[in-house]
Amino acid sequence: MNINGDIHYMRDYPSPNPNVKLAEITYWSEGLKVKGLLATPLQNPKSEGILYLRGGIQNVGMVRPARITQLAANGFVVFAPYYRGVRGGEGKDMFAGEDRFDAVNAVEVLKRFCDSERIHLFAFSRGGLMALWTGIIRNDITSIVTWGGVSNIEYTYEERVDMRRMMKRVFGGSPMTNPSAYEERTPLDRIKEINASVLIIHGMKDDNVSFKHAELLEERLKELNKRVETWYYPEFTHYFPGVANRNVLRGACQWMKLQ
Repeated sequence: MNINGDIHYMRDYPSPNPNVKLAEITYWSEGLKVKGLLATPLQNPKSEGILYLRGGIQNVGMVRPARITQLAANGFVVFAPYYRGVRGGEGKDMFAGEDRFDAVNAVEVLKRFCDSERIHLFAFSRGGLMALWTGIIRNDITSIVTWGGVSNIEYTYEERVDMRRMMKRVFGGSPMTNPSAYEERTPLDRIKEINASVLIIHGMKDDNVSFKHAELLEERLKELNKRVETWYYPEFTHYFPGVANRNVLRGACQWMKLQ
């Protein structure tokens, strides 16, 4: 019997940082073999854990070794699921449909390599949905960082004309013709089930995931008296420039350690 989060296969993976070890892991998620990348800092191999939840869909927005080694170098063990149907993983990426359980179950993988019960979620773009659902479904998450994160999938349909064809295909229609597919992917009605602290990072000039995703999430969390902090940047888009990106990432890592 295959148990969610069990490891099926593990292999070494080339690391861009000599102080961080990488391994590609195939794990079980809802009966499917799904892949992800594990980053372990060599100097502190039993640190707190970060589950890094990527953006995009399928091979677009794929996990970058440089990004997760950056996080690991700040003193965390990091696991980044690719999501199902990617790079030989079984199943099909449904953009925060049943594939949300690939994130939920990846926490079990991460816990095998941590010496701490403190597990953080660090999400980018579409990963924001995955992180919010993981925080809703699990009760063992310490904090959630959502950076340029999606909070309402209908907003994405309205804003991203270039993604509408994909969304209609994956969701089985538009918000008008199949509203339930959009409602079931949007976590806002169940935000009250999140117990973790939340940090929202967003560029106010973001054209990929508009600033109103951040505003809506902040408003909902505050209505429910949840622990929420916001870092908004009027000058930035979806992608922060190099130095600012590194500084914000470093600050977010410090924030997670304080939760």
